[in-house]
Amino acid sequence: MSRPFKIEIVESEEELKKRLQTASEGSQKEKLQMLWWLKSGQVKEQQEIGKRLARDTSTVTRWLQRYRGGGLSELLAVKKAPGAKRKITEEAIASLKQELETGEGFSSYGAIVEWLKLKHGLDIEYGTVYNWVRYRLGAKLKVPRPQSYQQDEKLRAEFKKNSVC
Repeated sequence: MSRPFKIEIVESEEELKKRLQTASEGSQKEKLQMLWWLKSGQVKEQQEIGKRLARDTSTVTRWLQRYRGGGLSELLAVKKAPGAKRKITEEAIASLKQELETGEGFSSYGAIVEWLKLKHGLDIEYGTVYNWVRYRLGAKLKVPRPQSYQQDEKLRAEFKKNSVC
């Protein structure tokens, strides 16, 4: 037989039932269901809550500790991992955007990688630079095709004038 536990649930039974019906996430529903069972007196032991919810008693204990510590808002809070820190700084992004808008720009994404390394001291991978420039900044590295120095300008101009495009 498990030891009896005492918990003071501040919310009313009706309020818990209403929140249970409007809860959108499964984890929140389980926690609200647990509180509603405790408030209505349907459950008296943690093992019984664990069996009904198909959860380990340590999980139920952790939920009850969170409720005791911070109330319903703490119990239902969904915590999200912060994620990795950005490798490229806001200052570097602004500088890169300005450099792309000048017109001369860069001949390749590899040149941007080198520029970021020299100017800002950032060692950023080619794929990261490509994604930032192409998709987030919306820039395309358009460079004219190389032309032969032997071309005759008069013949070229006449060809452009007479060609149908």
